[in-house]
Amino acid sequence: QVQLVESGGGLVQPGESLKLGCTLSGYPLDYWAVGWFRQAPGKEREGIACSGSSTSGTYYADSVKDRFETSRDDAQSTVYLQMNSLKPEDTGVYYCAAATQCYRGSFYYPQDYDYWGQGTQVTVSS
Repeated sequence: QVQLVESGGGLVQPGESLKLGCTLSGYPLDYWAVGWFRQAPGKEREGIACSGSSTSGTYYADSVKDRFETSRDDAQSTVYLQMNSLKPEDTGVYYCAAATQCYRGSFYYPQDYDYWGQGTQVTVSS
């Protein structure tokens, strides 16, 4: 059984940084592509990034490109999301999810992912 657990959420001020972690258990991380999603109150879940397995790339939504960066440590079974220059509109519950692959044109579709974490709250406010 594959399980994902997010960590690192919290309250920060606009312009600050935060780093989220997503630890996968039950199967080797290097088999999986790991996507990041977020959901603000009253809004649909938004796909923002995907860190591919060895056979796929890394992709970002325009809303976070150049501010967020995802990386992975397969030995630690953990994928990270470094979030810089945070804005109030980045507020939401952040989820990681696992899929066998992710693609540039579809990484933001939740239905393409097989396993999900429970989410971690990120609040950007002064």
